[in-house]
Amino acid sequence: MSTAEEKRSFLNSWTFRALGVVALVIAALGAWRLWNPYSLPRVVEILSRSIGEGAADLWAEPYFKLGTLAITPSFLFKSFVFIVLLLLLARIIQRVTRRTLARTALEKGTAFALERGAGYVFFVFGLVLGIQSVGLDLSTLAVLGGAVGIGIGFGLQNIAKNFASGLVLLVERPIKVGDRVEVGELVGDVTHIGGRGTWIRTNDNVVMIVPNSEFVEQRVTNWTANDRQIRIHVPVGVSYDSDPEVVTRILIQTALANTHVLKSPAPEVIFTGFGESSLDFALRAWTITQVRTPPVLRSQLYYAIFAAFRSEGITIPFPQRDLHLKSADSDNHPGMLRSDGE
Repeated sequence: MSTAEEKRSFLNSWTFRALGVVALVIAALGAWRLWNPYSLPRVVEILSRSIGEGAADLWAEPYFKLGTLAITPSFLFKSFVFIVLLLLLARIIQRVTRRTLARTALEKGTAFALERGAGYVFFVFGLVLGIQSVGLDLSTLAVLGGAVGIGIGFGLQNIAKNFASGLVLLVERPIKVGDRVEVGELVGDVTHIGGRGTWIRTNDNVVMIVPNSEFVEQRVTNWTANDRQIRIHVPVGVSYDSDPEVVTRILIQTALANTHVLKSPAPEVIFTGFGESSLDFALRAWTITQVRTPPVLRSQLYYAIFAAFRSEGITIPFPQRDLHLKSADSDNHPGMLRSDGE
């Protein structure tokens, strides 16, 4: 290709490129001119205003009415925030009450009941004030309360029963935090009384959660309802050739020698009766340090009693039976023996 042709080709390519750029600029100017009344910021503003107006309408649209009060999404959201804040304030009230009562001489169970009661009273009082502040007449909740009552009766019966039982436990206080209780086969210390269940820590450091209704409806043994003193029973049987006075003296001395047995009230020995193979006694001793583990104290006393009996020559007999044998009627039962005995 000659030099002239190369120049023409180069000029033609740049000409087309320049014309293309000019056309794009003109098209852009025209589009801007046409779009100018609805420029991008304007479009965004219109869309946002439309969306905002629609959201505002939905936010204020009532689902239903309670009397003159319209239940809207806005009302539900504000109510949710109010209840959350009310719960947080109730928790703060409980903590302040707990720290205040910790400086007093109140027992642990009483302080816990006052702490929970203060939180419940604050929450209920704040809830009533909030309902009245929105202009809702409490009488208008009668129908809704009836419906909720039916739902509780069918679906939430156990929860409502346990919650009511928890209130009874806090007010009547048959058990308190720190008490040693026995419910059925479960024995342990009460560590927490909640709205639904009570926490009991066993000797194995396992926490068992027992429904509150069991403490109200069933028979419960509270070992420390009055104080932390409990009395343990140690049954003992000795041979018939033993002197009951000597046995009583040994049992009393053995009990007093144990550091966990209280000197007052003093231990005592009861002669309970004549057994099949032994004279039966019962050692009764009081303790305040072995409330959680009475079997350990009972084991210590058994070890000491066995050693004392051996040193004094007092024996603990085996079960005995007297067996009487005589010949049977050889004509009716040849070769058979008959035994009579206990």
